[in-house]
Amino acid sequence: MTALYPLKFKPIFKDKIWGGQKINTVLGKDFSPLPNCGETWEISGVEGNLSEVAEGALAGKNLKALIQTYKGELVGAHVYRQFGDEFPLLVKFIDANDDLSIQVHPDDALAQKRHHSFGKTEMWYIFQADEGARLITGFNQPMSREKYLEYFEEGRLMEILNQEEVHADDVFFLPAGRVHTIGKGLLLAEIQQTSDITYRIYDFDRKDAQGNTRELHVEEALDAIDFQYYDQYKTQYEAKTNEPATLVSCPYFVTNRLAYTENTKRNYQDLDSFIIYVCLEGDLEIVCGGKGYPVQKGDAYLIPAHMQQVELLTRSGYKMLESYVP
Repeated sequence: MTALYPLKFKPIFKDKIWGGQKINTVLGKDFSPLPNCGETWEISGVEGNLSEVAEGALAGKNLKALIQTYKGELVGAHVYRQFGDEFPLLVKFIDANDDLSIQVHPDDALAQKRHHSFGKTEMWYIFQADEGARLITGFNQPMSREKYLEYFEEGRLMEILNQEEVHADDVFFLPAGRVHTIGKGLLLAEIQQTSDITYRIYDFDRKDAQGNTRELHVEEALDAIDFQYYDQYKTQYEAKTNEPATLVSCPYFVTNRLAYTENTKRNYQDLDSFIIYVCLEGDLEIVCGGKGYPVQKGDAYLIPAHMQQVELLTRSGYKMLESYVP
């Protein structure tokens, strides 16, 4: 059996009505022949969109086949017991050249009941933001199902949604059930549960090239929405240098920010999970088992669970997301 190593996958590019050019111009990923690119799926176990290894002895193998072969050695015994051959996380970059639809995702219970799927809790790390760029997350006032429906039916939905001005390095955690949208001018990294279930609530009456509007899921969304009002939606964290900063810790994933100007070692002996690195800035080399793997901005790597000692070497410094299943 071929020995496992840090795995980089071929990006899966998604043409979207709201997509732009930043996947290429900022991240350096060539998505031709698509006219634009709204999303690049970097690590995916979603059926029909299975990531394939880009480099090395396992090149061309898809993620599901790898899990079936290597099981806990790849994902961790604890993770394999919980999820079997399903990879539990989906990693994307998203470029919003226009506002995305206002939407919501179901939680595990509703997604299982309706779609035999995981729910979708996610987080966003803002990679780049045009001046004045905004997003929507949650409500801006105490809310109930009845009050929401009243505003929705009167065409006043935007009046009750919480809008946030956004800057690079901002973080937003979006548990399943939170109404949200990514606004025009944002490039972000997304870590989420493996799910492609979206209930579209409102799409600004947009039409595609054929003059068609996109399907809405107004009724389905009602049972998914968390109507709770929160006074803080942006994730607060301390931007540390040369030590990890925890951004999100939830039952589905933990994500840390690694901003280092010096070489470091990461010890994962106490974890029983794969590690995902997403490079946001700079350059570095991942060293495992005595071999080095170069990493640059926009790269995502899957570190097999059995690789418990990882060296991160850098000349100029880097900023990276580190995610795993707790």
